[in-house]
Amino acid sequence: MNQSDRITRKSSSNLALAFILLPKDKGRAMTALYAFCRCVDDIADEDQSPVEARRNELSQWREDIGRACAGKEPEIQVNRELTPYISKYQLPLELFEDLIRGVEMDLDINRIETREQLDLYCYRVASVVGLLSIRIFGDKDGQCVDYAVNLGKALQITNILRDVRTDAQNNRIYIPQDMLDQFGVTTDEILSFKYSDRFRKLAENLAEQANVFYCNAVEQLPSIRRKSLIASELMGAVYWNLLKQIKSHRFNVFGPHPVRLSSRQKFRLILRTWFRLKFGSKTPNYGDS
Repeated sequence: MNQSDRITRKSSSNLALAFILLPKDKGRAMTALYAFCRCVDDIADEDQSPVEARRNELSQWREDIGRACAGKEPEIQVNRELTPYISKYQLPLELFEDLIRGVEMDLDINRIETREQLDLYCYRVASVVGLLSIRIFGDKDGQCVDYAVNLGKALQITNILRDVRTDAQNNRIYIPQDMLDQFGVTTDEILSFKYSDRFRKLAENLAEQANVFYCNAVEQLPSIRRKSLIASELMGAVYWNLLKQIKSHRFNVFGPHPVRLSSRQKFRLILRTWFRLKFGSKTPNYGDS
């Protein structure tokens, strides 16, 4: 087992779950890509380390992935394991740099001020991963770019809603300040885990934005690409059901344990997604239609 495998297995991520539906080589490529994403994200999130130390470490990763994309031998083991797939699937340096810019935003701010800033953050840390992934899945002509951008934003907003309490414990609020102001919710209420009807309405509004992105993704995925993007479709189904579960709790996300799907629920979604694509179902597996 190489380092990328160990990182991916340790994470128990919903993203890693989707790799089970991929052919072996694509699964290994996605494991290597996921390990890169996990590592740079963990660097940015290591609050016990000084900001400048984290910034310098991310700069080292930027330079090293640049070597990999230029066909040179990188120094970092995870990047060495990713290098063959960078070449095989033509993964561009620009997207890796965008991803690092996204996690670097967490070094400079712990509050999102506007919807526009949130949109940029979601694009960098989530949509960019989708844009890299669709190349591995086989989208060579760019037909699925809009699909990847929208699905990435939908997944990230779902993450933000699920993790409100966890982020608040780290003095972070990803719900934009202009939305807090619109619904009369204060940052102190978020940081003290105070649930209210005002917060519920705010969260409903943010969830509706996520739903728009889910629906856009459904509309923008060419039918000819559905089978090759089965892992992405599983991710959409998992996070869509996670969002439905958050809704069923009336958006009270301040409890001690984040809302999660059980292993049984995830297994059912794996089977359902596989059957729907195998037998040519054209109805979406997520998003309001």
